Amino acid sequence: MEYIVMIIGAVFVNNIILAQFLGICPFLGVSSKVSTSLGMGAAVLFVMTIAVLATSVMEQYVLVPYGLSFLKTISFILIIASLVQMVEIILKKISPSLYQALGIFLPLITTNCAVLGVAILVTQQFAGSILDSVVYAIASAIGFTVAIVIFAGLREHLDLVDVPKGMRGVPIALITAGILALAFMGFANLV
Repeated sequence: MEYIVMIIGAVFVNNIILAQFLGICPFLGVSSKVSTSLGMGAAVLFVMTIAVLATSVMEQYVLVPYGLSFLKTISFILIIASLVQMVEIILKKISPSLYQALGIFLPLITTNCAVLGVAILVTQQFAGSILDSVVYAIASAIGFTVAIVIFAGLREHLDLVDVPKGMRGVPIALITAGILALAFMGFANLV
């Protein structure tokens, strides 16, 4: 039951994008098409899960025992960067069209504050519990994907309607993101 509450909380209530405001760059940059946002969500899911597993192990078995906690941020960034390179190589081989669609945003997962933010959050919240950390990371990545896919669907619909000239593009996207965040606040009493 504890994991169900954690998953619902991470996906809907404390959504990494809409409630914690981490990962806004890909949220706005890759969300013009649902297919691209699904690919980005899958890449973030993979990278975030593996990154949190690797960073939790690094924190628990290397940084804390040897008194190197001050190297947490830089070591986490290096781990995430190497994992993103691995995902990039795999996507280039398996799905060149998705690799092309993601473009510059795939390498930006390296500096995606959602991935780094979740890695740091789990070391603070779930210190010592690697299973809890990984479950939270998967749920956060699913929340990231849910938010970006819903937003991409809304943006695709906005392309079909008559939006005033001064509101086209980023302005209406930001207003829509704000309304989406308000809608997700409706889940606050769920957990």
